[in-house]
Amino acid sequence: MSRVPGSRALLQATAIAAVLAIVPIGTGAMAAVDTSTYREISVFMEVFNRVKAEYVDKVDDKTLVKGAIDGMLAALDPHSSFETGLDYDNLRIQTTGSYGGLGLTVTMEDGAVKVIAPQEDTPGWRAGVKSGDYITHIDGKLIFGDTLDEAIAKMRGKPGTKITLTLQRPGTSDPIIATMVREQIVQKPVKWSVKGNVGIININTFSEHTGDAVHAAILGIDKQLGHLPTGYVVDLRDNGGGLRDEAVAVADNFLSSGVIVSQRGRDRSDVETFYAESYFKGDPSHGLPVIVLTNAGTASASEIVAGALQDHHRALVMGERSFGKGSVQTVIDMGNNTALRLTTSRYYTPSDRSVQEGGIEPNVQVPQISDADYKKRPTFREDDLRRHLINEIKNDDSVLEQDSKPDPRFAATAAELKAKGIDDFQLDYAIKTLARLGPAAQVAAARR
Repeated sequence: MSRVPGSRALLQATAIAAVLAIVPIGTGAMAAVDTSTYREISVFMEVFNRVKAEYVDKVDDKTLVKGAIDGMLAALDPHSSFETGLDYDNLRIQTTGSYGGLGLTVTMEDGAVKVIAPQEDTPGWRAGVKSGDYITHIDGKLIFGDTLDEAIAKMRGKPGTKITLTLQRPGTSDPIIATMVREQIVQKPVKWSVKGNVGIININTFSEHTGDAVHAAILGIDKQLGHLPTGYVVDLRDNGGGLRDEAVAVADNFLSSGVIVSQRGRDRSDVETFYAESYFKGDPSHGLPVIVLTNAGTASASEIVAGALQDHHRALVMGERSFGKGSVQTVIDMGNNTALRLTTSRYYTPSDRSVQEGGIEPNVQVPQISDADYKKRPTFREDDLRRHLINEIKNDDSVLEQDSKPDPRFAATAAELKAKGIDDFQLDYAIKTLARLGPAAQVAAARR
């Protein structure tokens, strides 16, 4: 993919809005379409002027132009968009992993802003904000009736500025007043832990330095154990993606050589291939066994990692079929806190697979039976989106026999698993699968 100044490649499942871009292909090509292009533009301007002059209420130019841009990109695909205001801020946070604010993850419940969780060692966490608290006032002003975006915009701000939240905590009658100072919040894209002799690496997003964070996690696991682990579980569930380069860097932590991903643009010559060892030398994970966990929320950059490790037979993919977003978006800063996010290419795994629409099929299907409603809960993937890109390279699975018999391994109920202390069956299954390998896996890795 050709690089655009002030742009970066983004692979993420969630589109925020929709947008337009006209990219000149060359002088000759433009000359061939000039007449029809100007004809269409003249129609647009006629409609624009009619609306300006005759619409029942006065409408400003900015509203009309933004609506036209949104409509143009809505006609392309679900992931091309024009980001302004809070959407622009959210896009920047997704790529940089930092923002000025309080470190609170919030949602909207019955018209009220509810705290999902405070991030550790942030202003909200230090002020004693708890999961389940309701935010009723910001700086003494009632926010009930505000949209979630409006409430978030009020909580974010320049580091060093004061803010006061009024909280209502279930079980208490008196409101809680919490005054704090905004800070630069750095989101942690990677969390790691050790269970038994297995290292668990949970990757939440692909923002700046995610590859380095995975590298640090591998070193941290080795250090905590004092020896090599049996293997690693790389948890990519509900990871909606992020920066392509960070997906390549993450995969490079588990590969010593070979292709990680390739991407192709509109022209046949517009091909770019990314290889292992461009970030880390050798295989930092020591060649130890790896299990990658996926589900319907595993999308885009996450699917690059899962697909690369699966194609190189470096990891066993376990869980459920991934989201199926196989396109690359280039993010171009347009100035004035706006950005164009435009689909510019498709990506392919090392074996030349496109995950568009179909996603990554796990090597071992493991349902999340620890969730009581897992059979009833609807799944939402790329092929459910309107105007999604069509997969030009589809696998023919019509000859595969579907086994409809219930798997006895997955017959336990959520209540039975809870009684055994298992609240995440997929993770537990992955850990136990690696644990069965025992010390032999470490010995084999040490001999590489």
